[in-house]
Amino acid sequence: MSEAATSEQAKVTLYWLEKSRSQRILWLLEECKVEYDLKIYKRGEDMLAPKELKEIHPLGKSPVIGVQAPGAEKPLILAESGAIVEYLTEYFGKHLIPSRYREGKTGQIGGESEEWLRYRFFMHYAEGSLMLLMVVTLIINNIRNSPVPFFIKPITRGIAGKVDDLFLKPNFKTHFEFLEEQIATSPGGGEYLCGKELTGADILMSFPLVAAQGRSGLTADHYPKLCSYIFRIQEEEGYKSSIRKIEEMTGEEFSPSL
Repeated sequence: MSEAATSEQAKVTLYWLEKSRSQRILWLLEECKVEYDLKIYKRGEDMLAPKELKEIHPLGKSPVIGVQAPGAEKPLILAESGAIVEYLTEYFGKHLIPSRYREGKTGQIGGESEEWLRYRFFMHYAEGSLMLLMVVTLIINNIRNSPVPFFIKPITRGIAGKVDDLFLKPNFKTHFEFLEEQIATSPGGGEYLCGKELTGADILMSFPLVAAQGRSGLTADHYPKLCSYIFRIQEEEGYKSSIRKIEEMTGEEFSPSL
């Protein structure tokens, strides 16, 4: 049986958790036009993932996918956004991976295309750098807004303000300036991070950027090219289709937030 035929007959299950990074995996599945099932999970009052997710993967986090291959006794379970995107694009979305080598440079060290090098970078940058800042922001906001006695409030707010001023604001500024320049210098005059075509890296980067828009200093006045890029990816048909899908399934308006 050919690889193409095997991929076409495989079935994916996405274990989707509200207020998590799993929405971009749903977008990827829509973009790849792969057959999939969607399992919806809600957070508890403590805002943690439900314990049922640990029955799928020991870490109990989302996103998690199951890939049921033809003839396999049980599905392959994959966790971590970057690993999931890499796996799914390799089998179902090769059009979302830039060509690795420049013409005549196949297999040569340093012969990689700029598009592919950017793709490889942003596949790791999304979670390793940008998402880290978003998580710290969430923690600091929880400290700032924690239900403590009124005489403790100035202390928690003061701590949060210091972290904002000394760590978050300067780091967000550095990253947003970098991304503004990346869009401005996209290979071939493209409008995506890696060139003229949408890639898996754009899909992976979508969640932190959409969630950060209008916050953390990310405004069109300061970063016009980056904000235009964020608007464009939200106009991608696969992105809009994933939003419609989840709103139909949950009966709730989707909000891209942690």
